[in-house]
Amino acid sequence: MKLSEVKLAIQKLETIGFQLPNGTLVPNHFHVTEIGKITKHFIDCGGTVRKEEVVNFQLWNANDYNHRLHPEKLLSIIELSEKILKIENLEIEVEYQTETIGKFGLEFDGKNFLLTNKLTDCLAPDKCGIPVEKTKTQISQIQAGNSCEPGSGCC
Repeated sequence: MKLSEVKLAIQKLETIGFQLPNGTLVPNHFHVTEIGKITKHFIDCGGTVRKEEVVNFQLWNANDYNHRLHPEKLLSIIELSEKILKIENLEIEVEYQTETIGKFGLEFDGKNFLLTNKLTDCLAPDKCGIPVEKTKTQISQIQAGNSCEPGSGCC
């Protein structure tokens, strides 16, 4: 979910809710303690230099049960971060304290923002010798006795 989509969604809400991948809600007395732009400049295992940028929201639960983050307040924090930090319309990554600091993707279901699981992946499987997984279509072609053409990826 991009920053512009978050801003549009917030404008339609009376309250803000974040839901964890297991279905539980982040306690409604959470705070957004940080909004920033994170740049990751790295080399993958195949030697390719890469650069990724995301907008980061950090959620935190305080023992402050009397204050709730209202949509207009979050929108003002976002707009201030865009202005001061020159944040562009990037994908959102959310940090939230689980057993350790978890990093989540973000979606919206019309009522709550959904924290989605992120997975690691090899970015250079062709250079690491990692076999490409066969799709169900490719497997069914093999099982049906259809021959594979060299380079088609089905063998």
